[in-house]
Amino acid sequence: VVKVTDFQDIMAYGVMSTPALVINKKVVSYGKVLKPKEIKVLLEKQYRGEGHE
Repeated sequence: VVKVTDFQDIMAYGVMSTPALVINKKVVSYGKVLKPKEIKVLLEKQYRGEGHE
């Protein structure tokens, strides 16, 4: 887990709203605080190769 605070690094992902979650260099969520269960689901989907929401 890496917390990115540099604006240029954030913009490199095209994220305009924070917080954002990036898994394997893919933006999977932005603009809302996720619940732990939501993060788990996103991690499982990425692990299975199901892309982003």
